[in-house]
Amino acid sequence: MVAPTPTRVAIYGRVSIDDIAQDLESELMQLRAWCAYNHCVVVDEYVDREIATKQAYRQTERARLFADAARGHFDMVLVVSLNDFARKGVGPTIVDIQRLARCGVAFHSYAEDHLCTDNEGVSSVLVRVIASLARLEHQKISKGTKAGLRRARARGKRLGRAPFSDAQREKLRAALDTGENWHRVSRSTGIPYSTVKKHARRQGYQAPGG
Repeated sequence: MVAPTPTRVAIYGRVSIDDIAQDLESELMQLRAWCAYNHCVVVDEYVDREIATKQAYRQTERARLFADAARGHFDMVLVVSLNDFARKGVGPTIVDIQRLARCGVAFHSYAEDHLCTDNEGVSSVLVRVIASLARLEHQKISKGTKAGLRRARARGKRLGRAPFSDAQREKLRAALDTGENWHRVSRSTGIPYSTVKKHARRQGYQAPGG
């Protein structure tokens, strides 16, 4: 009898360098032990080490994970918990899980057996449930935004960009009449360059050198 081909597993972990309490190596050891117990082969480990700054987290290993999934390098992505894999809400997370599924790759959470797509009996149900949660989340955000706009209008608050006034138009015309470069006009008047370009063209001005 031919032995079944072992499942090829990619381990994914994410840790913030600012979170010294998170013991990444212990978590990875748990996942390796799970693979050994379930006769799976770890083909690679992808670990994003993030620094919480104003800039977006750099998840280069996550990008490599999806690239390798598309190449068929593994059959399953294993994480400690969904929190390690999730990004900015339910919607983007389910998109990523579905993206793996289209590559023929299952998703397994070590800490949450109910959030695993490697069980064919629950996979389709799970995807539908999470997709429904994503829609509900989107609807909730949309309703909250619309309610906030209604409250702002009721208080008489102007929404959106203020209209371009006659005074600003005259200020812009005077600056354009000097023949200065439109970027310099923007800096000298404090009017955004995109606005300078739009209104200059409307008034029949040609960009210097154009």
